[in-house]
Amino acid sequence: MRRQLNVGDLAATGILTALALMIPIVFTFLRVTIPPFFTATLMSHVPSMLAMLMGPFAAVGVGLGSALGFTVFVGPAIGARALSHALFAWVGNWAWNRGMPLWLVMLIALPFHAVFEMGVVWALGGNLEMALITLVGTAIHHGVDGAFALGLVAALRRSGVRWFEPAAE
Repeated sequence: MRRQLNVGDLAATGILTALALMIPIVFTFLRVTIPPFFTATLMSHVPSMLAMLMGPFAAVGVGLGSALGFTVFVGPAIGARALSHALFAWVGNWAWNRGMPLWLVMLIALPFHAVFEMGVVWALGGNLEMALITLVGTAIHHGVDGAFALGLVAALRRSGVRWFEPAAE
């Protein structure tokens, strides 16, 4: 059975989208930058990773919302890279709903995230070296943020929160 979208899901999606924008914009001391295209802000992928556990609407919605926000606040190149969040979160949601463990879901989503961002940098800059830096940097960043998300979900489970459990088929 598919989980129905409700007002709580919509509100949580909005909050996660706001967090996905707020973390890199406000917490600039957590940012690593390699000009002209690569930036990584620690914990900025965690909202998308949590959204992928809610459902496809939340997964894609948070990714598209963060891409739009980054386009407005940071610029179109970073906004285009942020579109990868909608893709990796959708793939992660697909894997999660098939009953895969969360660590494997994060691992499955990683290449979709890193390769998409590499492709954007290559297409915009035409520079293979920057594209490869983005590939490796995004993979590392995804892994670190995935570890944070795993820890957060474990803490939420211990506290009794269950909103992110896989939907029953």
